[in-house]
Amino acid sequence: MFVPLHDGVPMRNLRAPYATYALLVICILGYLLILADPDILPADWAIAGLGVIPGVLFGALSLPEGLPLVPEPATLLTSLFLHVSFLHLAGNMLFLWVFGDNVEDAMGHARFILFFLLCGTAAGLAHAFAVPGSERPLVGASGAVSGVVAAYLILHPRVRLWGLFFARIPLRLRAYWAIGLWLAFQIFQAFTASDDSVGWYAHIGGFAAGAVLVLMLRRRDQPLLGIADGPRETGDA
Repeated sequence: MFVPLHDGVPMRNLRAPYATYALLVICILGYLLILADPDILPADWAIAGLGVIPGVLFGALSLPEGLPLVPEPATLLTSLFLHVSFLHLAGNMLFLWVFGDNVEDAMGHARFILFFLLCGTAAGLAHAFAVPGSERPLVGASGAVSGVVAAYLILHPRVRLWGLFFARIPLRLRAYWAIGLWLAFQIFQAFTASDDSVGWYAHIGGFAAGAVLVLMLRRRDQPLLGIADGPRETGDA
């Protein structure tokens, strides 16, 4: 529904968003792992072994011998760095690229990484509790990225974002409109989707976690609600 393209908010505390860059690289490497030699690590095996499977996480189901590849609770983290298609990867990385730098700037490198991982964990748990018996692996950074989007909204709600709406209409809207519409779409899909092929509850859980965690992990001198963003963000609606 909404694809962010540019926000134009400058960095104020950090020279560069190195943690965001690192997360982008790790996610890309994780996607390349899926494309690697299937004789070494088949894609289905990697996804089943590193993704969050609610039924397995809660002990109701078991996997074949050799799976999962890590302890079940660890899949809440490993799942964040795997993506099943280029579009899946590109969408998440674009959101992280546009919003991640300013959230990292408000927290610092280490706290931003912690924030990302905590949001991703909350997202995986939200999905698992929503569909506790599911056999389908959940992979992708979208839950953690949803947390980043929530933090950005709280930090810079009045920024004007350039984005594509309905994947083709370029518009420049305030962040609270663009992200608000995006969130409404996630909630609508969570309550109306007929299967668990997309982790809509993971998006909502990650968003909720991000909204709370940004209050605790931001720098002490970092204002909220765009108070220090200046006239550029406070003009006409």
